Amino acid sequence: MTQTFDELAAIIRENFPELSPQFQLAAAFLLDNPDEVAVLSMRKVAERASVQPAAMVRLAQSLGFPGWNELREIFVSRLRTRPEPLSAKARTLVKGGSGNRLTHELALAQAHNLDTTVAHNTALVADAAKLIRKAPHVHVAGFRSCFPVAFGLVYGYRLFRSSVSLISAEAGTLEMQLRGIDKRHATVVISFAPYSTEAVRVAEAAIRQGSRLIALTDSAVSPIALNADHTLVFSHETPSFFPSLVAASALAEMLVAHLLALEGKEAVAQLEEAEAALHASGAYSV
Repeated sequence: MTQTFDELAAIIRENFPELSPQFQLAAAFLLDNPDEVAVLSMRKVAERASVQPAAMVRLAQSLGFPGWNELREIFVSRLRTRPEPLSAKARTLVKGGSGNRLTHELALAQAHNLDTTVAHNTALVADAAKLIRKAPHVHVAGFRSCFPVAFGLVYGYRLFRSSVSLISAEAGTLEMQLRGIDKRHATVVISFAPYSTEAVRVAEAAIRQGSRLIALTDSAVSPIALNADHTLVFSHETPSFFPSLVAASALAEMLVAHLLALEGKEAVAQLEEAEAALHASGAYSV
């Protein structure tokens, strides 16, 4: 029997096209609203999913569970394994004290994150870059701590391609910026648990408006990954109080490097022109 939410989500996604319309409604609600499934009654979940309560039971059984309660336990367990609050990790960090040992542990964690992320994405990054390159316009979004990763991707990419834009939502303009996402565009969204509401909204808008979606995230079943065309998963473990974004930044840099390589001589010419303009404008002091 399925033991984890990730396993369950993978099974549902694989079998979704063969499910009946009622089961599809129910299954979609389970994946889109896992927190609600964990805390609401079966009847309330069925009501929110616009299906009959019996459909929830039959769906659970079709997925290999004896009944609804056993299926719901997967969602309850998921809540129990949510990321540890930052304040709790901070207290642990303070108790351990600062010093050479902490520096060494941080360096080891960063190296492990990079090794794990590279091993998981070696072939995937090139495929994602090929999809991005074909799009007439590319949107990139990352909020809060993920903003620097998104900004770095856009900054590097715009050195040799002009049709790249950052969805930043400054001054409450997210809705206006979402309207710019169009069919055949590519949208790159970066987020990790607990997932930014804005990032989820960008991913949903991209799918709704016909854009191809590339997710840089910490789980193949994160809210921004479930309907993505390509998902690049990064590790963010660290003994510090805040998740590490070293591996996420590395993925963004890998994408830019692959995109430049795919574009070839034309991209090099654009890059040379951008460099010359920056120097001529006095952007650099040396």
